[in-house]
Amino acid sequence: MASSVKSTALEPTPAELAGLSVFERVKRFVPVYGLVILTVLLALFFSILLPETFPTLLNVRSIISDKAIIAILSLGAMIPMVAGKIDLTVGYGIVLWHILAISLQTQLGVPWPLAVLVVLALGAGVGLINGLLVEVAQIDAFIATLGTGTILYAIAMWYSKGRQIVGVASDAFYALNGADVFGLPITGFYVLALSVALWFVLEYLPIGRYFYAIGANPKAAELNGIPVRRYTILAFVASGLLAAFAGVLLAAKLRIGQASVGLEYLLPALVGAFLGSTTIKPGRVNVWGTVVGVTILAIGISGIQQLGALFFVEPLFNGATLLVAIGIAGYAQRRRGAEPARAPATTAQSGGANGETAATSSKGGKL
Repeated sequence: MASSVKSTALEPTPAELAGLSVFERVKRFVPVYGLVILTVLLALFFSILLPETFPTLLNVRSIISDKAIIAILSLGAMIPMVAGKIDLTVGYGIVLWHILAISLQTQLGVPWPLAVLVVLALGAGVGLINGLLVEVAQIDAFIATLGTGTILYAIAMWYSKGRQIVGVASDAFYALNGADVFGLPITGFYVLALSVALWFVLEYLPIGRYFYAIGANPKAAELNGIPVRRYTILAFVASGLLAAFAGVLLAAKLRIGQASVGLEYLLPALVGAFLGSTTIKPGRVNVWGTVVGVTILAIGISGIQQLGALFFVEPLFNGATLLVAIGIAGYAQRRRGAEPARAPATTAQSGGANGETAATSSKGGKL
């Protein structure tokens, strides 16, 4: 699974674009921004088809409210993917976290700020366990996080006894999800703030370079002096923290705890994260690509639902979108590999996770 999220960025370099015609340049950029273009076209298509309901502020608010939690889970799942791992507990953990966020307040009388802190700490702790299982016990990330996630789900079932947990929490807690800022749901601003923060960390801080280098080639990263084990564990901790935050928001949204709610977030969250590696910087997991991936899912599903589609269309759309996007990225990579004239530039630019690892390695391992 790790090989499927390794970093081989395909965005064209100035050297590659030099001497190309306008048509050739457009062809070179389509695989890079194809999903962005498709997102815009899909929004225009539904706006024309549903002019009275789709291009409205009410629909925008609905999309943000419905998909913000999925976006946060996708950003959480994206972090281990940058380091070449996968974390399935984001979909299972949210079940337990939202139940705890409600029950700590309604059954144990814990003040809501403390309840939120407890849930966030537990989420980070589960991430730490995942990291130790993967790096210390050397269990494959897919198996380790699937096992951990299943245990979390079992604990949620045991704790709730399969029943709803109902009670009245603080209005301030409900406002974590229900408040508006500038006429839009506050959850959209959470996504924006997290996206900007993660983008800055991954693109401009050394820790981001380390994550990408580990995802591209952990052995080479270790030879360059990067503590691979430490940063991989940190990636799982960050993922667990964001999953717990998403659980808190889900609790504030639903106002009840229910073990049957939450697992449906796993597939779209992973789809959004995987789509993030097919656009903006295709071949490299990246923040804005993940945001675009979640956006196209949100737009497509909203439009389809307004057309009166049946219940099974949503997972069908999620799976089909993932296959199409990965197919486009695979075609771009095969096409690029078939261009021997540009092979040296390609190798130099894509040898590392963020297009700079190979270059920095040749300068004595400066990362």
